[in-house]
Amino acid sequence: MDPFISKLFLAHQECSDCPSPKVIKQFFEELLGLLFPEYTVTKINNQKELETKLNQLKLTFSAILDRNKHLYDGKVELISNEFFQNLERIYDWVHQDVDAMYAGDPAAKSRTEILRSYPGFYAIAAYRIANQIHQLGVKLIPRMITEIAHSRTGIDIHPGAKIGQHFCIDHGTGVVIGETTVIGDHVKIYQGVTLGALSVEKTEADIKRHPTIADHVVIYAGATILGGTTTIGKNSVIGGNVWLTKSVPAGSKVYYQAQMYHVGTATTDVFVFKNDQDEVI
Repeated sequence: MDPFISKLFLAHQECSDCPSPKVIKQFFEELLGLLFPEYTVTKINNQKELETKLNQLKLTFSAILDRNKHLYDGKVELISNEFFQNLERIYDWVHQDVDAMYAGDPAAKSRTEILRSYPGFYAIAAYRIANQIHQLGVKLIPRMITEIAHSRTGIDIHPGAKIGQHFCIDHGTGVVIGETTVIGDHVKIYQGVTLGALSVEKTEADIKRHPTIADHVVIYAGATILGGTTTIGKNSVIGGNVWLTKSVPAGSKVYYQAQMYHVGTATTDVFVFKNDQDEVI
């Protein structure tokens, strides 16, 4: 037999119990449509029909888990029941996120517009669902769900990140939020923001590698904040294109400022730190 055919056959055997991307995507989008009627393509006419569809999704999720027992410890029924018991909290939190996007974007004319067309909604909803599955100890499937959103929106949120309530992503393309990131409540970030790690060593996989963002922080486009010990204090504003690898206190304003020198055309980059009284610190 052709060695290459043998190699391919072995690969197919090793992945014979891998979750199907098509099945995971269908489950996620049907769940999203059930939770948010603005997103669904089919109208639900009564409560009985809604209950039936919810039970069908629960059976689908249980079947996915049952086919992939290697991805978790525990019983299918317990994991599935707990996930669906937490759907109301997911629903409420995503609606708070939508409220934050509506309040924070003058261009948004309605919440329906956000639900139907904003990439921030889609990515955050995917994260909220995936994060709940991740917390139940299920591997791989949460990553597949957030990758569906990543491929569609350009927003990459690891399901292991911890994100508080009223989270707003405006525009969103190019946003990266790493696995051990911690984000508080009422945080707003713009396109191109990276909340990443200083090191990509595999030996550091089990430690906190990504920053902590406290409540009521705004991070503008292109900012990069790195490191597991880096904390952005409450009520801070991080300007566009800022590169941070150290903590800043509460109430800080950090922004990029280029200074020109009279010798030739040389320039230097200066990061300005200000407190909540607008004083340089």
